[in-house]
Amino acid sequence: MASVLVVEDDPFVRSALIRHLTDAAHVVRSVGSALEALREASANSFDVVILDLGLPDLDGSQALKMLRGITDVPVIIATARDDEAEIIRLLNGGADDYLTKPFSVEQLAARVSAVLRRARGGGHDAAEGDTGPVRVGGLAIDAQRRRAELDGAPLELTRREFDLLAFLAQRPGVVVPRRVLLSEVWQQTYGDDQTIDVHLSWLRRKLGEKAASPRYLHTVRGVGVKLQAPEDPAMPQAVAWHA
Repeated sequence: MASVLVVEDDPFVRSALIRHLTDAAHVVRSVGSALEALREASANSFDVVILDLGLPDLDGSQALKMLRGITDVPVIIATARDDEAEIIRLLNGGADDYLTKPFSVEQLAARVSAVLRRARGGGHDAAEGDTGPVRVGGLAIDAQRRRAELDGAPLELTRREFDLLAFLAQRPGVVVPRRVLLSEVWQQTYGDDQTIDVHLSWLRRKLGEKAASPRYLHTVRGVGVKLQAPEDPAMPQAVAWHA
């Protein structure tokens, strides 16, 4: 069961979403405008937001940007727009998934389940009974408590940035292909490399490095990404992640 906020101005569509989500045992609140959504998100804790783009007061893309300023709650875009460039822009702008209307009840349920798994750590394979944080050089990543530190200083990471860092930290020195990151961190079988690149750029900034002079995050052109401590010797090219 999850707490879901539905942001949809069409009464018919909103009623249908509420009915289907309630039938799936979720607790649902609904609003018909972006400003109402922002008020709800700031006052209440939700597990997932389903956001329409064609809202009467603000476009959903603007609402998404404002939501990301106050909460890291997973957001599924649900709209009739199907322009690929806009889909990529919204995913890069903080959306967790995208559904094009009309969509089936089963598809909605699957997308909600996928973002909830990611948010609750279902996309990671840390063993039960983990005794402490993973350490890679000056980095310490505690997957159970969702905390990360660099040289003893806390890192302020978004949920997706933490998921990406934690996944790579569990495989230090191993080159992880982008398709594996998309599948395991984003829980998606489709997507664009730009989505990963944007999050890597944000993560690098918080680690105090640049792509041109990496300390921890190393991109292997045409292969993938690896996390490696600065003092470690270069890993052999043969070391790679096998899905």
